[in-house]
Amino acid sequence: MPPPPPPAAGGVAVPVLPATPGRVVGVVLQGLDKVTARISTIEVPLDGTATFGTLTIRVRKCVIPPPDEKPEASAFLEIADTPPGQPAVAVFSGWMFASSPALSALEHPVYDVWVTACKTAAPGSP
Repeated sequence: MPPPPPPAAGGVAVPVLPATPGRVVGVVLQGLDKVTARISTIEVPLDGTATFGTLTIRVRKCVIPPPDEKPEASAFLEIADTPPGQPAVAVFSGWMFASSPALSALEHPVYDVWVTACKTAAPGSP
């Protein structure tokens, strides 16, 4: 543990603030194919899309609370299902929470998708 900061002028110690985490650039999801029982890790950039089976997943936002609050990743997702030869159908639009996946879950007969974490860029990177 580093030593406390030296007192500033007037004898008052200057607090050291925790390092600011990097900015959020995407989300890390887990996907379960219920037919094959395979779990996949899916990384999606903010405002980008990824496919998982017949699902198209778009990430609109991912939020990480400040370090002094309970760690919780929350993401706003839009998920559409596009079965072969059929038009896309929206099957989910809303917030998903890493610590409570059942609170706001995708209801699909073949796939489960849940948030595991927000992906951040290293501080100072573009």
